[in-house]
Amino acid sequence: MNHSVLVTGSSGRIGRAVVAELQRRGHRVRGFDRVPFSGLADTFLGDLSDRALLDQAMTGINCLIHLAATPDDADFLEELVPNNLVGVYHVLESARAAGLSRAVLASSGQANWWQQTRGPLPIRASDPVSPRYWYAATKMFLEAIGYGFAETHGMSVITARLGWCPRDAGQVAEIRASERFQDVYLSPADAGRFFAGCVEAPTHLRHAVVYATSKPRRQAIFDLEAARTLVGYEPQESWPMGIDDQK
Repeated sequence: MNHSVLVTGSSGRIGRAVVAELQRRGHRVRGFDRVPFSGLADTFLGDLSDRALLDQAMTGINCLIHLAATPDDADFLEELVPNNLVGVYHVLESARAAGLSRAVLASSGQANWWQQTRGPLPIRASDPVSPRYWYAATKMFLEAIGYGFAETHGMSVITARLGWCPRDAGQVAEIRASERFQDVYLSPADAGRFFAGCVEAPTHLRHAVVYATSKPRRQAIFDLEAARTLVGYEPQESWPMGIDDQK
């Protein structure tokens, strides 16, 4: 079955890979971002604060992939609150009003930051969260309201705690210097396959929290079994495969 998918953050590192994989599988894809992406003609350019524009973008869509966010720690009041908290409110309320059947929400492996360093491993979604700092705390808000939407509105919600898909040369260097970071690496191609699997997951899947990384080189930091069984995700790459795709 082909789906109509709105991808927020469609011009980002992961967004571009997700768009490409969805298109390859025959899904109809629409983007929403503050900057254009040449690989996607059907794109709304704007900010998550623009509820009217989001409502237009949701028209004719049945699945949301919400990637747009400030992607790491930043000024809480000036960046994280408007982009990661208020933005989530507008996106999910717009999706609810449009009657979307599924939302796939990008969280972060930073939700379990301290367990990554102290164990036990691998980390499962059922383990208590140990957020790194304010960015990770905004992802806890996203995860909580995602569950609320699944229960209150009957929307199928998949929360994806993502590994590290580096955005620039500095982040590539950080991963290269750390075995642990290499074990939580997420290549663009694997990210595309993962999110496509979330779109295509069975309709009866009401709510799930799953981890997504590429294949660990040393040991599994996150348990990927739920991603395998629930959304059919099997990583194909490992560090440093896909680094050239970061350009």
